[in-house]
Amino acid sequence: MTSIALFNTKGGVGRTTLLYHLAWMYAELGVRVVAVDLDPQSNLTSSFLSEERLDELWMGPARGQTIVDAVSPLLEEGIGDVREPHLETVSRNLALVPGDLALARVEDELSAQWSSCLSGTPKAFRITTALHRVVQLAAARFRADLVLLDVGPNPGALNRCALIAANQVVVPLVPDLYSLQGLRNLGPTLQKWRNGWTERIEKAPASLTGLPSGTMAPAGYVVLPHALRPSRPVTAYLRWAERIPAEYRLAMKLDPSPEVISLANDLHCLAQLTHYRSLVPLAMEAGKPIFHLRPADGAIGAHVAAVSECAADFRTLARRLADRVGIDVPPPPPRLTVFG
Repeated sequence: MTSIALFNTKGGVGRTTLLYHLAWMYAELGVRVVAVDLDPQSNLTSSFLSEERLDELWMGPARGQTIVDAVSPLLEEGIGDVREPHLETVSRNLALVPGDLALARVEDELSAQWSSCLSGTPKAFRITTALHRVVQLAAARFRADLVLLDVGPNPGALNRCALIAANQVVVPLVPDLYSLQGLRNLGPTLQKWRNGWTERIEKAPASLTGLPSGTMAPAGYVVLPHALRPSRPVTAYLRWAERIPAEYRLAMKLDPSPEVISLANDLHCLAQLTHYRSLVPLAMEAGKPIFHLRPADGAIGAHVAAVSECAADFRTLARRLADRVGIDVPPPPPRLTVFG
């Protein structure tokens, strides 16, 4: 099982939308996927589930079935261990561990226990790795090939404990100053967390097994569409886009290229996605990914070609990322040839 986090310390780059569509595409390709919502804003959960179901999970008869309830015995009550998480079955190959706004309450406890790990305290390690164990339990229960982790856009203790559960990190970017500045902050943050966890593992009691490796290896980046402002010409965005390959290498401490690399031929660029604009509200209203829209959902006329383009884009991205991180994607079925 491979775990991938989509992370950028700059918000508003389309991280959750990207993860949502990737999860659906992998499921469509035959990969068993668990999506885990570790962002207290819970936008991924609201993308997958109806408002009525959210009401049941957060305030109604289904309370006790979110990520908070899986970790609360350990993080809030201070006793026992994590519970096996509830899984919302989205499709045959896709399940969700629902998020919860109350997850923000564990930030202080995770911060304190991160420091206590340096003393080799078993409880500190159990709490620090609580999210990792929930991810492992969810993956085992669903027999998942892939776990996708949605985290918030900040370098806090919650995200640090979420990221040590990730084998790989994909960085969503948009071509603007703020996204590139977020990238510059992201690289050193990941390096600091990686080094900090390595230092703590060395102090872990021998009785503790199954600790996460905390590799957080950079798997590449995805360039998402920017929101064009009437006051800013397209050339301004192209200028920032041209800087992404070099900035990514610098932030992730990768070997710099001896020549100028563009997005089109940068091996670290997993995809450049276009703006699907009016299809986004249609998909939100229908409660499905863009590439599942049908004429009954309002995808008619020119939208039909855009839906097909979106499917092709995400299929290519999913396969490219799978090749990069070693996920086995079943080959497409052979085409039937009809002889007249």
